Amino acid sequence: MTRAWSLSLLTLVAAGCASAGATRPAPESPAPAPSAPVAPTMRPTVSDPRDRARWADSVLATLSLRQKVGQMVWVWTLGDYTAVDAPVYATIERQIRDLELGGIIVSVGGPMDIATKVNALQRAARLPLLVGADLETGAAFRARGGWFLPNAIELGGATSFPYQMGIGATRDTALAYEMGRVTAVEGRAMGIHMAFAPVLDVNNNPKNPVISGRSFGEDATLVSRMGTALMRGIQDHGMLATGKHFPGHGDTEQNSHLELSRVNVSRARLDSVELKPFQAAIDAGLRGMMTFHGDLPALDTTRTAATLSRAVMTDLLRRDMRFSGLLVTDALDMNGVLGNLTMAEATVRAVEAGNDVLLMPTDAKVSIQAVVDAVAAGRLTEARINESVHKLLLAKHEFGLNTNRFVDVEGVRTRVGTADNLAPARAAAEKAITLVRDSLSLVPLKLPREARVVSITVSSRVDLSAGRGLDAELRSSFPRLLSLTLTPEVVAEATAGAAAGNAGGYRITPDPAILPASVENALNIAKGADVVIVSSYIGAATNTASMVPTKGLPELLNGLRAANTKVVLVSFSNPYLQLGLPLTEAHLIAWSPWTMSQRAAGRALVGKAPITGRLPITLPGIAPFGAGITR
Repeated sequence: MTRAWSLSLLTLVAAGCASAGATRPAPESPAPAPSAPVAPTMRPTVSDPRDRARWADSVLATLSLRQKVGQMVWVWTLGDYTAVDAPVYATIERQIRDLELGGIIVSVGGPMDIATKVNALQRAARLPLLVGADLETGAAFRARGGWFLPNAIELGGATSFPYQMGIGATRDTALAYEMGRVTAVEGRAMGIHMAFAPVLDVNNNPKNPVISGRSFGEDATLVSRMGTALMRGIQDHGMLATGKHFPGHGDTEQNSHLELSRVNVSRARLDSVELKPFQAAIDAGLRGMMTFHGDLPALDTTRTAATLSRAVMTDLLRRDMRFSGLLVTDALDMNGVLGNLTMAEATVRAVEAGNDVLLMPTDAKVSIQAVVDAVAAGRLTEARINESVHKLLLAKHEFGLNTNRFVDVEGVRTRVGTADNLAPARAAAEKAITLVRDSLSLVPLKLPREARVVSITVSSRVDLSAGRGLDAELRSSFPRLLSLTLTPEVVAEATAGAAAGNAGGYRITPDPAILPASVENALNIAKGADVVIVSSYIGAATNTASMVPTKGLPELLNGLRAANTKVVLVSFSNPYLQLGLPLTEAHLIAWSPWTMSQRAAGRALVGKAPITGRLPITLPGIAPFGAGITR
């Protein structure tokens, strides 16, 4: 295993952002873009705080109240390729130009496409935009290149690390730091300034439908150590880290995208578990924080989402925990925060609570008008708006956006997906592999090359990468490998008294099922196998055990057991996969469905790489926290 990447840890630099130029007032119209934009410095430098303050003050003085509020509103855009006259692109550009918005959150696309689109939107903005993105597993969390169909050609992209829970399984803070370094270098190359990461939630509830593998684990001390290391890696290399989801989204069984979540524990428990990683990151210099759309009765008894609670966001976070950075709402289009509120009311309450960035409102114009009206009515003060906008302007100067808001698109290929970045990702994928169970000492597989090995991949129809990397590694040791894919189907159930419009009286349930004929076919193929590898890519790492196919997978495992077939179960997505399934002779967790993790799991199975991961969670009835068989 290469260790060349670790040398970069010896050369730490002071936290900060790109160097800034001379103070100047805001332009009255978008500055013309240079014909060949020069990339801002990717390594951070410390700019003079007095220059920042002078520039922020001078710009703030030129803005009307409506323009100030526009700086607080950030809208969502895909990072995909779009023509200049594509309607969806024109809509975003028009919002940024006409509403004078302060930032965007960019989502999935190829690295070059993201850089090109960010430059174009920067050109449309009167003031430079701050750009954020969910980069939880590195820049590839949003900047993978996708696949070209029907040829199934992988198009490449940014560097993928395992989900944070996999990094937790390594117990290696140096790897967490390197994950942050790579995230920052690649994200900045594409024009992104804020990583909405790390996830600092403590996932101490296996039934959590939102966080799960996105967390470093169930132990507050582990999450604190790993989260702080990842944060430092991000911020030491020129990007702002954003901890989420304050004050803790781990111990809930509700999906905040769909409804108001609830963490019903005592204040003492919150202090010792949920709040601990956030306080550790704040003490270490965390620059950004994202909110939680959840109800925490121990902090606010009014059954209000924490995002909209002044008691949580100002009294607790700002005053008691001494956080002075940028406070970003989680997406305001989520039902967890909206509930029965209008968008206008939710926006005003978010500002009252102390938020600086209003992320992804359903209607940016409505949100801006609501805050303007609230100031006119005396519900909010303009001083409160100035407080947030001044912080945002300081950040823009810190990134040098006052002198150059563009990135060098030609330079993307020198910073994204490079060998120097892939090396720590590969190391993390291998070190994360965790052997939870191996009752017959099957792993690594001690079989001759001519052995009959069967690989059964369980994945959704659209997951083209599932099984490819794993099977390639297995086939290198077992040329006769037989591989097949089982695709769970969404179950349509008849409903009594179906409402009009619910076509045919059927509803779609959320529980996928593998068709019986597919299970029977797989069992026939597996007959006489020396070992069967069943690998699951079902659901994202955020899905809990309840999202395992309710029909098909248990029947497959029971059928293999009835035939006395040795089985190794490998989970690439849901770390709690084994819960509720029949026990298999061996169970391996790879913590990520990406190709790097597939190859790492394959190398571990055939004995080409050591297995050292330890569970950062408890699997009730199966294995305790910290368990892990070393090979």
